[in-house]
Amino acid sequence: MEEKLDQYLQKMLLPADEWVRDLAAEAKADRVPIMDPVGMNFVMQLIRLTKPQRILEVGTAIGYSAMRMVEANPYASIITIEHDKVRYNQAFNNIHKMEMEHNIEVIHGDASEVIPTLAAEESFDMVFIDAAKGQYKRFFELAAPLLSDNGFILSDNVLFKGYVADEEKEHPRFQKIARKLRDYNDWLIQHPNFITSIVPIGDGVAISYKSNGKELKDYV
Repeated sequence: MEEKLDQYLQKMLLPADEWVRDLAAEAKADRVPIMDPVGMNFVMQLIRLTKPQRILEVGTAIGYSAMRMVEANPYASIITIEHDKVRYNQAFNNIHKMEMEHNIEVIHGDASEVIPTLAAEESFDMVFIDAAKGQYKRFFELAAPLLSDNGFILSDNVLFKGYVADEEKEHPRFQKIARKLRDYNDWLIQHPNFITSIVPIGDGVAISYKSNGKELKDYV
C-alpha cells in the first residue's frame, strides 16, 4: 500500500525541469542518495509558505536539495556543508553551472566543526539536516542556537525505510541506524524548546519549530 501511495504521489508532481532531471540522473549514476521527489516537493512547499531568507543545510551531497530550495525561494541565501571532498566538488560545479553561487555557499568540512564557527555572525530561519544519521542530535544541538525566532529545523530520513517502527525487520546494520534515529525522534518530541511533528512522507521528515514555551502553555 505504501509503495502504491508513493507512486500515486509521484504521478501527481509537476514535470521537473531538465536541470533537475540531470541532477537526479547524476546522483543515480554515482549512487549518491538524494531526497526522493515527493519528500523534496514537500520541503519546497514549506519553503514557499514560510519564505526563509537564510538557510543552513548539513549534508550537501551533489547540491541537489540546496538547488531545489533556491528553486522554491530564489531570494534565499543558503550555507551548505559537505564533508566528502568529491561530493563537495560535484556540488560546487553543479551550483556554478546553474549560476546559483550567489544564493548558495558550499563549505567543505565536518559540520560539527564548521557550525560553531558560524555562531558569531550567522542567524538562520531554517536548518535542513540530511547527513550522517548517527550525528543528527549533535548537528541539531549545534545548529539550534543559530536559529532565528520562529525558525524551524527539518530532519530528513527519520523513519528510515520503516525500520524505526519495526524492530523485527531483519538487517543488523539498518537496525543499528534505526535505533539511533528512534532515540533521536524521542529526544526531538520531548525537547523543551521545540515543537516537533514527524511527517510520514518520503523517508520521513521531522519538522521542529522553535518555541518560546508560550505555544505549549496555550494548550494546557
